[in-house]
Amino acid sequence: FCPSRTSCYDALSYILAAGILNTKVKYSRLSSTDNGYIDLQFKKSPPAIPYKVIMLATALVWIGAFLIAIGSHLLGKQACPVLILGTLVLLPEFYHLRMAYYASKGYQCYSYNDILDFDE
Repeated sequence: FCPSRTSCYDALSYILAAGILNTKVKYSRLSSTDNGYIDLQFKKSPPAIPYKVIMLATALVWIGAFLIAIGSHLLGKQACPVLILGTLVLLPEFYHLRMAYYASKGYQCYSYNDILDFDE
């Protein structure tokens, strides 16, 4: 876009003069005693809550509980596969819901970062 440094500055000044880059960022002067560091750059931002994963875990817990309930009413050889499938669906997702619950309550060793997100 910019073959030389001066043309880049000219293009940027044109964009700023035209009002194309209208930002709402507030700038403040740093003190001269901080050696270029501010406390905010070392502060961790709060983790994003993975709503999609929590909703999927909730749905799978309900499906697993339904399969276990159906399997407990079946008789004979038909009950085992349904009970095993219900248990395999229920247990991991119950673990994720428990982690999300403890993270929402602010327990020390639990965080939303521990729950895998779809976007990663």
